[in-house]
Amino acid sequence: MTTFVLSSLFHVDRLSLTMMGLVAFIGVCVGSFAYRYLKGDSHYQSFFIWLALLISSVMLLVSADHLLLLLVAWCVSNGLLVRLIMYKTSWRAAKAAGLLATKNFGVGAVGVAAAFGLFYATTGQTSIQAVIQQPTLSPALLLALVLLLIGAMTQSAIWPFHRWLLSSLNSPTPVSAIMHAGLINGGGFLLARFAPLYLQSPVLLTAIVVIGFCAALLGTLWKLLQPDVKRMLACSTMGQMGFMFVQCGLGLFPAAVAHLVWHGMFKAYLFLSSGSAAKEKRVDQAYPPTPLAFMAALVCGLAGSFSFAVSSGKVWLAGDTTFVLVVVAFLTASQFALPILQANPLRMLPGTLVGTGLFGLVYGGSVQLISWFMAPMELMQPQALNGFHVAGLLTLTLAWLSRLFLRKEKKEAPDWMLKGYVTALNASQPHPDTVTTHRNHYQYQ
Repeated sequence: MTTFVLSSLFHVDRLSLTMMGLVAFIGVCVGSFAYRYLKGDSHYQSFFIWLALLISSVMLLVSADHLLLLLVAWCVSNGLLVRLIMYKTSWRAAKAAGLLATKNFGVGAVGVAAAFGLFYATTGQTSIQAVIQQPTLSPALLLALVLLLIGAMTQSAIWPFHRWLLSSLNSPTPVSAIMHAGLINGGGFLLARFAPLYLQSPVLLTAIVVIGFCAALLGTLWKLLQPDVKRMLACSTMGQMGFMFVQCGLGLFPAAVAHLVWHGMFKAYLFLSSGSAAKEKRVDQAYPPTPLAFMAALVCGLAGSFSFAVSSGKVWLAGDTTFVLVVVAFLTASQFALPILQANPLRMLPGTLVGTGLFGLVYGGSVQLISWFMAPMELMQPQALNGFHVAGLLTLTLAWLSRLFLRKEKKEAPDWMLKGYVTALNASQPHPDTVTTHRNHYQYQ
């Protein structure tokens, strides 16, 4: 009887194992950091209790096979996260941040609950594995997927559901780390869990691509405008989650999961080391780059994208949506090479070529590893390229080129540029109630 109950409530597959491994690793890293970081704090022991409960609830979430169990674990996990955001309940800004996050997660929970209700009403199944094996999409199932998408967007801080994330930075650094490296990935997991249904709707996949590109571009733009490290990292998370949505919309769900893994580990490191960011040595970008340095960077970008395609098992100039990943690898490798090449492009080119080639091999190899591990789930299904994919790539490329070359030395910028800057800066600000404007307003007890 116990075995039957467990089998009806849980389903541990390769997606679950991947997410459980990520959550466990991030939890150990954050706990180890907090063991020293929170020494002497009045809520020291309570933090580890809340953290253990949060990790346990996420483990339930990613292994659940019953719709109701997944919904309950989803709500409990977000409730525990809100409690950690309001770590110092007497601190007005922290309380306001927690309330804002609660409203956001409430919207997401309603969307997920409505979607699950439609799944059950349409299929008569409570098992997620049974639901995702439906051979065709009825209008009710399509509506359920849209509601599920809204729930994923609220969880992963996808525009326009992003403000809770930008407003939660007054929580302790370990909380920010577990939030940006762990719970924020819930939206990507939700899309991957129901991927077999999403793959039946090319229109919905295209909508996810458009939403993802918008979030990625806004997050990246806003990141460049931020005056402090943690706010910059929050905008970066928004941009990275947007690109993860793009990969889901491309039909490349294992690549999206690989992105979640890399982003989770890297973002945890960035938050846990954010206190020493002011001491780091910075490379002078010296933009705009010289023509020779720019051309050399493009050559390195080609090398990086080619090695990425080879190590990830993809065609370099594919006619499907894998082409989008290859172009993004090209832009990333080119940007990676540019600061190295600016001083002496010809002398630095051989070593930079090797570096970008290794960069592509490592990242492509990680995508291929996750794809191989998740191959039995058949979630890697590239879609046909369409105008939205091309438009997204062109916008991304133009944004990168603008960042490199549209820098004027004149003291006064055009009015449209100043207005655009102020508009973007205002849009990227946290809720005013979550900002502590005077040091005497901090509550340490």
